[in-house]
Amino acid sequence: MDGQGHEILSDITMNAMSKMGMLKTIEAEAKKFFVNTSGCHDWSHVERVRALARRIGLEEKADLFVLDASALLHDIAKNEELKRKGGFCHAAEGAIRARPILETVGVDMTTVDRIVHCIATHRKRGEHIPESLEAKILFDADKLDSIGAVGIARDFLCAGNIGARFYSGNEKEHAKNPKQYEYTENDTAILEYEVHLKGVKDRMFTKTGKIVAQERDAFMREYFKQFWREVEGAD
Repeated sequence: MDGQGHEILSDITMNAMSKMGMLKTIEAEAKKFFVNTSGCHDWSHVERVRALARRIGLEEKADLFVLDASALLHDIAKNEELKRKGGFCHAAEGAIRARPILETVGVDMTTVDRIVHCIATHRKRGEHIPESLEAKILFDADKLDSIGAVGIARDFLCAGNIGARFYSGNEKEHAKNPKQYEYTENDTAILEYEVHLKGVKDRMFTKTGKIVAQERDAFMREYFKQFWREVEGAD
């Protein structure tokens, strides 16, 4: 390898090391927002979303640095949103809070804008639609963590945190007007399934996300069929 080749390899190595250092700092800063958080949106959720985003990103050939950074920061405003019982959008607020963190660690402005877009659109509400590949992947990864075996466990945990009862038996009827039951004893895990979780598989953007969602959705549907069989005293 000639001298120029060594220089190119050295630049690549230094760039990779620099990004690793940035991510470690970003992770440390992000963790500060997860002190005394709800178990259904704690740091383990961030770790799972990051792992899912990397899995999808490798398949879809995305920018893994953008995915890592946006996954680490995507829920930094979630704890406050939960405390206010949905008084503001944690995705939009999280994007605002993420920018100075990214700028302080030395991320270039173009990349900052790409990461902020991922964070702002990971809920897909109103005008906040994922446009970049990385934003679509983060959206998929975040939603995938709400379904399947982990999703079911989180669903019941979240319902318990707000004081909802185990089930009402009227969830299908309540699903016709779910807003009136938010943060009440009837905001059950079953209602969340009826209103949101059963439709997650149809909201995926990426090919890989769609495949994973179909598998997790199939498991989840069988679980809730068995749930009602047991409630009714069947095998």
